[in-house]
Amino acid sequence: MLLLPALIFMTGAFLAPLAKLLEQSLSDPRGTFAAYAEILGSSVYRRVLLHTLSTALIVTAISIVLACPTAFLLTRLKGARLQVAFWCVLAPLWISSLVRTFSWMLLLETYGPINRLLRAAHLTAAPLKLLFNDTGVYIGMVHVLLPYAILPMYAALVRIDPRLALASEGLGAGPWMTFRRVYLPLSLPGVAAAAMLVFLIALGFFVTPALLGGGRNLTVAILIQSMVDERLAWPIAGAASFVLLTATLALLLLTARLVPLRRFMGAF
Repeated sequence: MLLLPALIFMTGAFLAPLAKLLEQSLSDPRGTFAAYAEILGSSVYRRVLLHTLSTALIVTAISIVLACPTAFLLTRLKGARLQVAFWCVLAPLWISSLVRTFSWMLLLETYGPINRLLRAAHLTAAPLKLLFNDTGVYIGMVHVLLPYAILPMYAALVRIDPRLALASEGLGAGPWMTFRRVYLPLSLPGVAAAAMLVFLIALGFFVTPALLGGGRNLTVAILIQSMVDERLAWPIAGAASFVLLTATLALLLLTARLVPLRRFMGAF
């Protein structure tokens, strides 16, 4: 009974629309599975799906690399410094991703502040093309998703007993050995949880790739929007949605097999 309100909400807000979308994907006049056959049989759609997966993987890798030292630094801060640092990490989450994306468009444009700074420092002779390509998309997505990587990793690192590092040093291990034999194994659940969270969110990103990619960075989410708004091809849009959902669930199940769920929960 305690779960009933949540179940009713999830059924009305998620499961019912999902069932309607599945019905739409099977309503193609050419046949029940014609939309799925077109999606899976077209080389264009396959390239879009692979590009979406590769973009999500690259963004996840960059986010993890940037989040590791940040999360470690947070575990070393105390008092007011820790509060200020957390404010810096959490503040972007309270700003609309649309606002942040438009801000990056101003910063990354040909004669924007970043290019002017690079030229003033004589690091480049001509303005770099940072907008309407993969570079701009990676920068914008990492900026949006970085807090989702930092928080799970911090939750895992803060649970590590600092006396283990002291014991490692007392037994003659250097900093690199202590990191490799103590911190790295104990932080892996947090790293895995952060990577999974960032990757799953990145798969369905729409606003940032659409604006910073300038129409050249086509992802499955942008393709679905195009099918609905421009072609009014609801069955194909529904099929593309369920192909992306299936790929996401498959990757989630694979990750759960490689890293047990209890280790993920230990990161939070």
